[in-house]
Amino acid sequence: MTDKPGYPVQGAGLGLRREFLDELTSSPPPQVDFYEIAPENWIPIGGAMGRHFRSLTERFPFVAHGLSLSIGGPAPLDSGFLRQLKAFLREHDIRCYTEHLSYCADDGQLYDLMPIPFTEEAVHHVAARIRQVQDILGQRIGIENVSYYAAPMRRMSEIEFINAVIDEADCLLHLDINNIHVNSINHGYDASGFLRALPGERIVYAHIAGHHVEAEDLCIDTHGADVIDPVWRLLETAYKSFGVFPTLLERDFNIPPLKVLLQEVDTIARLQRQGSSQAYASDQRIPA
Repeated sequence: MTDKPGYPVQGAGLGLRREFLDELTSSPPPQVDFYEIAPENWIPIGGAMGRHFRSLTERFPFVAHGLSLSIGGPAPLDSGFLRQLKAFLREHDIRCYTEHLSYCADDGQLYDLMPIPFTEEAVHHVAARIRQVQDILGQRIGIENVSYYAAPMRRMSEIEFINAVIDEADCLLHLDINNIHVNSINHGYDASGFLRALPGERIVYAHIAGHHVEAEDLCIDTHGADVIDPVWRLLETAYKSFGVFPTLLERDFNIPPLKVLLQEVDTIARLQRQGSSQAYASDQRIPA
C-alpha cells in the first residue's frame, strides 16, 4: 500500500480486461488494490455485461484513463461525450479521470496518439482545453506524459512543455514510467534526470508497462510485453524521489493469463513496500 494520504486510490492496480471479468468476480486477486478502465469502452455497455461491470465498481476502487478526448487537438472538445463521461464517472464512483498529453482527432478519429508541438502556443492551447474539461467535469484531471517518435516544430524541451502545461492548467500528472524510458532511448536523454524534473507533488497515479525493442536506439511503446529491469529500476527511482504512489500495470496486447499478470502486480507491491520501508527508516534517523 502507498504511504502518503491524498491519492484517489492506493497500492498496486491492474487494467480491467473483459476476458477476466468472470475470474475477477468469482475469485478477486487480493494483490490488486484498484482497477483501470477506458471509459469509451464501457459507457455504451448495457445488459448483462453492464450489470457485471456495475457489480465490480460497487466492490472495488476504479480509475478511468481516456482514449479519445484529443486534449491537444484543433477540433472543439466533444461536449456531448464529456457530459456522458461526467455521468459515467459519478454513476460508478470512479476515483479519478486521466487522459494523454497528445491529440487523436480532427474531423475524425486518427486512432493513434499524435505528438503536440512543444511550443508556448501549444502550452496555452492545451492548458485552456484541460481547464475547460475540468470545469465541465467539476474535478481536476490527470494528464499522462506520452511516448512520441517525432517532435514537429519543437521550441521547448519535452520536460519544459509538460511542466508548463501542468502548471498553467493546474491539473494533475498521470505518470507513465515506461514512456519515460522509451523516450529516453528514442530521443537520447537521461531517464532518471527527466523523471526527477517532473512535479512529483502532482502525481495522481502511475502506469508501468512493457514495450518492443525495434533497434538499439528505437523502442516502440506497445504495452504488449513484460516490464523490463530498467523500467522497474526507474519506478524504484520514482518512489525514492517522490514517495510511494499508486501504480498500475498496463497490458493491452499479447495478454497472458491473469495469474501471469499478477506476478508483475506482485512486483509493484514489493517495490512499494520497499519504498515505504526506506522512507520510514529515513524518517526515523536521529540527526547528529
